[in-house]
Amino acid sequence: MATASVLVLLEPAEGGLSPMNLELLGAGRALADQLGGELLALLAGEGVAKLVDDAGAYGADRVVVMDDPRLRTYVGDVFVTAVEQAVRQLSPTVVLIGHTASGRELAPRLAARLEAGLTTDCTALRVQDGVVVMTKPVYGGNAIAEYTHSTTPQLATLRPRAFDPAQRQEGRQARVETLAPSIDEAQVKTRLLETVQAAPTGGPRLRDAKIVVSGGRGLGGPENWHYVEELAEALGAAVGATRAVTDAGWVPPSLQVGLTGVTITPDLYITVGISGAVQHIAGVTGAKNIVAINRDPDANIFRHARFGVVGDYKQILPALTAKIRELRGS
Repeated sequence: MATASVLVLLEPAEGGLSPMNLELLGAGRALADQLGGELLALLAGEGVAKLVDDAGAYGADRVVVMDDPRLRTYVGDVFVTAVEQAVRQLSPTVVLIGHTASGRELAPRLAARLEAGLTTDCTALRVQDGVVVMTKPVYGGNAIAEYTHSTTPQLATLRPRAFDPAQRQEGRQARVETLAPSIDEAQVKTRLLETVQAAPTGGPRLRDAKIVVSGGRGLGGPENWHYVEELAEALGAAVGATRAVTDAGWVPPSLQVGLTGVTITPDLYITVGISGAVQHIAGVTGAKNIVAINRDPDANIFRHARFGVVGDYKQILPALTAKIRELRGS
């Protein structure tokens, strides 16, 4: 029987491995140890060889490098072909991919080509009786489901901040090998024409933030959005919003939290004027503590909140913001 192995697909980031990369390595290392196998890390991109040492130090047994200028930026047609070739050659038991914008597109396409099972947006992994069990929220976060696959490899995308990141082990090294992707340009149906960078917000990134303050339609209008921004600034938090707010044009779509927006798992999530629609709750099921501020005592958000405040945010937020600034000495 072939030795089990876990392959993690790392998305190169400026300055080294991203938090999502470290979570993939941490989850992959734990899963490989439970399976009694090795952890493989696939680095696909341009100039990615510089990350080999980091991947080894953070737990990979083998690092596979696909260094190709055609992989400099993510284009689905190109990446899915390159990753498919790597998976077929390496024959891993499990493939883990980040539940990121590119990962959400790549994973189902890869699964279809491999005729393999896929569980998306996983929040936990474990091995039971030699079988990998994948856990994820379903029905808008109202239930938790567990899945197993009868196919090999078993594919999963992992929710950001749902897994403990790998810890660096100085001196630890991985075996390194290279693969050259074979890409038929005639099969590439899409072209990247332009990359638009999101405007800097001046605070932490929404997806990675440990504290998030979000506002909803209950704020009344864009002229009141400053209440949310001021509280977020006092806390050093990221700013989020509901779909109703982004659809109305109060803030950019990149701030939308929820099923069709950004999935977040902060330590503290403060909602202001948010009713708690199931689509929004689905994006915050991993939040450790939810604080809800709403004038409607029957709002659904209170069912999910650890702490709730019923009242007028125009009175609550200024007082809360001032107290936080006082305590933090700013």
